[in-house]
Amino acid sequence: MSPHHPRPALPRRGFLAAGAGAALALGLAATPAEAGARPFGPYGSPARRLNERTLYVDRNGAGDHTTVQAAVTAATGAGHTLVIAPGVYRETVSAALASTGMTWIGAARDPRRTVIVYDNAAGTAKPDGSGTYGTTGSATVTLRADGFTARGITFANDWLRADHPDITGTQAVALKVMGDRSAFFGCRFLGHQDTLYADSSALTTFARQYFRDCYVEGDVDFVFGRGTAVFDQCHFRTLDRTDLAGAPYGFVFAPSTAGANPRGYLVTRSRISSTAPDGYYKLARPWVPSSDTTARPMLTVRDTRLGPGTDAVAPYTNMSDAYPWQSQRFAEYRNSGAGAVVSVPANRPQLTREEAVRHTRESYLGTWRPYA
Repeated sequence: MSPHHPRPALPRRGFLAAGAGAALALGLAATPAEAGARPFGPYGSPARRLNERTLYVDRNGAGDHTTVQAAVTAATGAGHTLVIAPGVYRETVSAALASTGMTWIGAARDPRRTVIVYDNAAGTAKPDGSGTYGTTGSATVTLRADGFTARGITFANDWLRADHPDITGTQAVALKVMGDRSAFFGCRFLGHQDTLYADSSALTTFARQYFRDCYVEGDVDFVFGRGTAVFDQCHFRTLDRTDLAGAPYGFVFAPSTAGANPRGYLVTRSRISSTAPDGYYKLARPWVPSSDTTARPMLTVRDTRLGPGTDAVAPYTNMSDAYPWQSQRFAEYRNSGAGAVVSVPANRPQLTREEAVRHTRESYLGTWRPYA
């Protein structure tokens, strides 16, 4: 693991319960340097701008903008960099299709110190009375453009089922990313259901995404979508639940890969841990959405440690019996840990050594090499 591999500051429910004290609980209390003249660390300032396409965001007013959305709106054209000072930015952010080649940098370098968070769910009513947000509309951050990069930032959705028993649409997305060549280094993605939506802009668009040294947590389908996404040296954490009497509590992955796409999700050199009882989580279930009934969800998990929270006997299940998981593209290779023990071979499809050569970050990402 990278020395900058993000660690959860406290359990997800502790983060949510912190309320007004969330900044302190997340380790966001400013150091003297951050509170004084250098909230942007080594990345310059409005007075010492790195270049004309660098914008500075500081909720306390030391930057060009006090919100991330204001900076994104001001960054017209391609190739802008946003340097974001430590703080909790409670807002929704949407970057347009034209904002190509954009980079967001958490100035503290520690993702626990720069947090973008909001609390919409799919079933949350819109203020204008036009209906509810839906899954896509619930996203705290929505990224459509190609060539996006983020470093050292937490993307979170802190909507809680327990606080809204009247809402049945409980999907609450922290990040939806659709652009090709989108990369995230040392970032955190916090939520419960549908935390990280790694998607593409259209059925015929095969968007490549790369996540390195990232931390993702949730309970139901919390990494999902039709993108071609590589998760390299990442940490996935399944959450305990008090609203269910028994297993399963949820599912880590729910890919919806287009049938024509030869590459779906690849998890490599990673780990899956849990705060739930042993065996209470499925590794994955295939999502075949009504908008694309020809989808053939694809997930390969290799060289990854699966903790005891993963159901080793039956790690896969159906989302719909009309599309059984056995007909999809699920496979494993050289995994370890209690959750990787193969006791029922029919339930644990394994790649051969020859097949595994075709399931690497290089083969999934092609000529794009963000890991270099």
